Amino acid sequence: MNGDQIEIVLVSAASALSVGVLGLAAAWLLRNRSLRWQLIVIAVVSVLSVLGGILAIAQRMLISPHDLDVVTTVTVVGAAISLLVALALASAVSRWSRTLRDDVRRVGSAGAAIAERRGPAELQALSAELAATHRRLAEADERESRLEAARRELVAWVSHDLRTPLAGIRAMTEALEDGIAVDPNRYHRQIRAEVDRMVRMVDDLFELSRINAGVLSLAPVPLLLVDLVSEALAGAGAIATARRVRLDGDVPHGLEVHADPAALARVLANLIANGIRHTPADGTVHIAARAVPGGVEIGVTDGCGGIPDDERERVFDVAFRGTEARSPAAPDEVDTGGARAGLGLAIVKGIVEAHDGAVTVANVREPASGCRFLIRLPA
Repeated sequence: MNGDQIEIVLVSAASALSVGVLGLAAAWLLRNRSLRWQLIVIAVVSVLSVLGGILAIAQRMLISPHDLDVVTTVTVVGAAISLLVALALASAVSRWSRTLRDDVRRVGSAGAAIAERRGPAELQALSAELAATHRRLAEADERESRLEAARRELVAWVSHDLRTPLAGIRAMTEALEDGIAVDPNRYHRQIRAEVDRMVRMVDDLFELSRINAGVLSLAPVPLLLVDLVSEALAGAGAIATARRVRLDGDVPHGLEVHADPAALARVLANLIANGIRHTPADGTVHIAARAVPGGVEIGVTDGCGGIPDDERERVFDVAFRGTEARSPAAPDEVDTGGARAGLGLAIVKGIVEAHDGAVTVANVREPASGCRFLIRLPA
């Protein structure tokens, strides 16, 4: 590199450094202003650095005044156009940022629409993330609303379901105390039955509270499904006989699942009880199990006639009982052992998901019109 080139580099560097220092000072003073001003400062520093360097070198070259005017004019015109372009871009970025700020303010507001594409790729990505966050918040708000509605329904229905047997127990105890009970032994049996019903309801509430709190304790071990299903069917046999509902199962011998014995037994008991309750006389509740890739599938099919589409999504919600009457079983009705307050299927879902499994329900037409609850558990 010869002396002239070194001089050009030094003069250009000194000119650019001087303008750069002034630009940093201006940027510091404008640090709390709009982003537009920061972009304008960057453009001005870039243009003035080039302009200052060209003018300084032109002066050192001792060119004619006419040539100097030409160089200066061309540089100034280019600088002016560059500044106009920078101003336009700064205005656009500022407008995009204001729109993005408005979207941020609307996040979480009901009915608000969040745009997903605007400006550079970074702003588009941020806007898309805001839109996704807004949707997640809306879904969470909807779930919370449904849970709150379910809690209110649960309190109302449990209060109703407890009030009726308590009133009956009070009436029967008063009759026993006054000595006007025609058949005291029958009254004692009815009181015991009502107390057992309330105990089961309280147990279900306690179990559901543990599931919702995430403190359900599981001890998974390898289980033979054929033994577990046989015990569940045997336990519900008397109830099914009283309701004239047939129970049968189809489980391959040797099929194993890794699960908590008591918890999975409760899942099967609740599903069987639910099937017995909703299956008419001479109907069938059928349990089948099979190995599937990655785990085991257990299906419980009843003859309930099917679940309406608008209710099927809410079957596992707490306190949901569909179109059933809110009153508990009549004294002469066989108690299937399920949770009349709409807790049984919610407990089923909680226990299955605690095993990292999933439970779904679908309507079926064969062998009879009903529905099938399908449980998938990992191997």
